[in-house]
Amino acid sequence: MTADRPPRVLVTNDDGVHAPGIRALARAAYERGMDVVVAAPEAEASGMSAALSAVTEDGRLVFRETELDGLPDVPAYAVAASPAYIAVLAGLGVFGPVPDLLLSGINRGANAGHAVLHSGTVGAALTAGNNGIRALAVSLDVLTAAAASAGSGGAAIAVLDSVDDESRHWSTAAELAGTLLPWLAGADPGTVLNLNVPDLPADRVAGLRQATLAPFGQVQVSVAERGEGFVRTAVEANAVRAVPGTDIAWLADGYAAVTAIRALGHLPDVELPVDG
Repeated sequence: MTADRPPRVLVTNDDGVHAPGIRALARAAYERGMDVVVAAPEAEASGMSAALSAVTEDGRLVFRETELDGLPDVPAYAVAASPAYIAVLAGLGVFGPVPDLLLSGINRGANAGHAVLHSGTVGAALTAGNNGIRALAVSLDVLTAAAASAGSGGAAIAVLDSVDDESRHWSTAAELAGTLLPWLAGADPGTVLNLNVPDLPADRVAGLRQATLAPFGQVQVSVAERGEGFVRTAVEANAVRAVPGTDIAWLADGYAAVTAIRALGHLPDVELPVDG
């Protein structure tokens, strides 16, 4: 970045290029004068972590131009690839100049605790960070809207699909993300932030707090049924008590939570039984 040009921003997600959250996040960057381009999966790609997967035709990865409602001046691409793969492509200049910042989200559902390992939203941000691009993953905690609790962070998962996603408070998360962009633009290359925001009107969010990662996620996989040669799993709220100061604990108390995270690296202080 230089003083004579605005930051170049690539916006992606794992809910698909036409999900409401990505429009809000792109708009937040665009309205702050940033040079924005959107490139996101053509269909939902949740739970992909940092997978590098794509659909190809004759060896060519396919993407097409599209348009986001309300953002006619923002170039947008629907890509037949995972979020992390899109982050790699952005770093190679596929969607225009290499971005200074990558924004991922706004995801439908919190990405908190050590379960961020499995998130396609966070996976894109970590992949960008691994390649030296500053990144921010943003998620809307749709579990808190009905009945917050320290264990689950909110309402029963089964009711989520009964709510119109367009009616959720994407603008609340987008506004808080926007307040972090100036700091992120001046941070060290490769810095990655993970932001989780309650699904509430802005004036009902208690504040923004720096958090650590909880030792568990908001939801957990359980075995619903098993039989000869098969198993059926289900996703349910995690009933483990939240640890104070963690992202899940702050969300349960009505706060937004931001955590600085990093991609995987080696452990320098572990001595292994090897020669030499």
